[in-house]
Amino acid sequence: MKQAPANSWRPIDAVEAVVSTVWPRRWRDKIGWPFIAPALLLVGILVIGLGYIIQDSLHELDIATYRLGDDYTLANYGILAQKTVYRTVIGRTLLAAAIVTGVSLFLALPYAYVLTRTSSSAMRKFLLVAIFLPFFIGQVVRAYGWLIILGAKGLVNSLLGLLGIAPLDLLFNYGAVIFGLIQYMVPFAVLLLLPALAAIPEDVELASENLGANWMQTFWHVVLPMARPGLVGASVVVFTLTLTDFATPEILGGGTTDFIANTIYDSFFEISDPGLGSALSVVLVTIGSALVGLVFLALGTGTLDIARHQE
Repeated sequence: MKQAPANSWRPIDAVEAVVSTVWPRRWRDKIGWPFIAPALLLVGILVIGLGYIIQDSLHELDIATYRLGDDYTLANYGILAQKTVYRTVIGRTLLAAAIVTGVSLFLALPYAYVLTRTSSSAMRKFLLVAIFLPFFIGQVVRAYGWLIILGAKGLVNSLLGLLGIAPLDLLFNYGAVIFGLIQYMVPFAVLLLLPALAAIPEDVELASENLGANWMQTFWHVVLPMARPGLVGASVVVFTLTLTDFATPEILGGGTTDFIANTIYDSFFEISDPGLGSALSVVLVTIGSALVGLVFLALGTGTLDIARHQE
């Protein structure tokens, strides 16, 4: 094999000399810190913002001036606990997050499995394009697309009319919001499941079948346990994204099925009560953080370590 000329290494040596000057050798064990510094800065900014939100949540709105009062109080949290509308919104959001997570994983798992196991390169390319294509279309655009398809004079009702079926009320209800969220979340679930399924050697499945297990038994007792990191990661991401979603409930719900994020928006910009909106924000962050914490507490912090689960 032909070796590169010695002169070709001189620029690399020069770069290494500059790096050694800027970052001395005795600091080499701390080389990871500069790489995570931007992430730490971002997290720090978010924590500061969350601190301001918590502070605002502890001040009640003064109706006379429409400004937050100076006294610290838990009145905003009391309103959230006492009024049925807020308990309904929180329960509706949690239920939707659970349904969307379950259905999205149910649909994404076979899709990801076929994508990782198919021997056809054409099929693999088609599935990859199909799963990446929705990311090139914004969530709002997709939601408005469903308005056209599911509307009173949309494609679905037009086809039903040809069959002599009266138009159905397919929009501005809880079902429409759930449907739109599932369509939005499935690609995320697939992409999070792919690494876990791809890391499972096909020889493991063949060994299971050679020992007498059928395909369903192999999938249930071998594939699913080994894919647990991907399943947990996809569940956490889909659940939290659904929990905080704003656009789909706003567009497909038509203001009749608000989620927590929509209620936060209304508190800030419709009734001009930043204290109440901040309290709702704190509740949303607390619920999401608590559920994710419970997952890691029950399954361990290493539950997302794909490599460790394949050993």
